[in-house]
Amino acid sequence: MQHKGLFSSYYLAPIAYYYFLTQHNSIIEDVCENFVKQTYRNRFYILSPNGVQSLTIPLIKVKRKKPFKDVRVAYDENWQKIHWKSIESAYRSSPYFEFYEDEFQPLFEQKFEFLLDLNTELQTKIIDLIGIETTISKSNSYIENINNYNDYRTSLSPKNEITNLNFPNYMQVFNDRLPFKPNLSILDLLFNEGPNSLNYIKSISEH
Repeated sequence: MQHKGLFSSYYLAPIAYYYFLTQHNSIIEDVCENFVKQTYRNRFYILSPNGVQSLTIPLIKVKRKKPFKDVRVAYDENWQKIHWKSIESAYRSSPYFEFYEDEFQPLFEQKFEFLLDLNTELQTKIIDLIGIETTISKSNSYIENINNYNDYRTSLSPKNEITNLNFPNYMQVFNDRLPFKPNLSILDLLFNEGPNSLNYIKSISEH
């Protein structure tokens, strides 16, 4: 844990993000990078009764090369209600949903102007609940010199399957009908494993 980690800001990030987070004493979120579509910056994946489900935050039209910190959330449709109902449908019967429900539901009722603020609120909540002690700071400008960083800004993407990590199985809600799905949103781990989430993250191994 000698180098700093360099990450993007994610919406309910996948489990791999939190694994890499715990490998560094401190990380920097590059909030001045240009926004990239179809990434974890505004979408996450859960396990629904019908399989893996993607949920995406709609945004006010993003022009090319717009810094992430300036990206605004759109509320033309009630996506917050849709996202929360989807989460509830997927995890209501999980062991720890009721334990954490009141921690998350208010954040799906509050309207955030900027995507960064929403992501930050959710991430802060999750890190506190899991008990991760990594220090997180945000960039003041786009970081080009990465000599002192482990850069995860492009490697953590729905388009790039994580192939160098072993994710042990844990009990998922629909294991009676669906095979184990690794590296979903951290919510899947938290609702199913609860206080054991940090131990699970530490059990992930690289190969």
